[in-house]
Amino acid sequence: MAADKSRPPQDHPWESGWAPDTTRAPGTRRLWLAGALALATITACVTAVTVMNSESKEPDHRAAEPNTLSSSAPGGLISFATPSKGAAAKPGADRAEPSPTPTSGTPTASPSPKKPQPKAPKSPKGSTAPSKRPEPPAAPRISIRAVNFPDRYWRVRDGYVRLDQIGSSSAQREDATFMRVAGLADPSCYSFTTADGRYLRHRSFVLVADGNDGSSLFRQDATFCPRVWSRSGTLTLESVNYPGRFLRHRNFRLRLDPFENSHQYYSDASFQIVSGLG
Repeated sequence: MAADKSRPPQDHPWESGWAPDTTRAPGTRRLWLAGALALATITACVTAVTVMNSESKEPDHRAAEPNTLSSSAPGGLISFATPSKGAAAKPGADRAEPSPTPTSGTPTASPSPKKPQPKAPKSPKGSTAPSKRPEPPAAPRISIRAVNFPDRYWRVRDGYVRLDQIGSSSAQREDATFMRVAGLADPSCYSFTTADGRYLRHRSFVLVADGNDGSSLFRQDATFCPRVWSRSGTLTLESVNYPGRFLRHRNFRLRLDPFENSHQYYSDASFQIVSGLG
């Protein structure tokens, strides 16, 4: 009993000078639990790092390789699959196109099989193949008549082109007949040839019939571009190498004259192309 009285109450140690009992600090159990949890966490981390390091040291051929996009992959994602150990085919061998992974060697293209060419049909017996292509039809034969002198036509006489009245003579009608062809210097314009193969060209601004010497000057002198004027069905012919000069008749001879804004010039330079007389 004396021992119990000498010991002060535990909740008031300062009243009698007794120190509190420190053999058991408050919260010791919580500290032990916290230490055990920290140790367990450290152990789990070390274990995870060890497992990851061991997996990273596996051979490369066991790593998953990307496959092509299949229709079964949801949402358009690329599926990854690990090939089986016993598979002998290389990745991408079942695809028609070559694998996108570059290889160290130079690819060799396999030769494509040649398709059999269809044989040309044999010609029937007794028929012969044409030796050359069929020639295009000849240019139509024309004659050129003056508008203000409808009974007169262009006619080659003594090498010059004149405006003559044409009778019933076949020679006269042949001299008044020409062929209109594509222009020698400009295909969009005209050139005129006679029955004997000469061309109508201007020389010293006078229209004559002359043989083609193949020169550039000849091609330009023999080329005339049509210009349609206000009168219906008539045209005038302008020189290629002398723009502003038109064919007209003066004293019933065809020549190149500079343009004049006059009624007489319009009448003398207007012509009609009709069917050939010869």
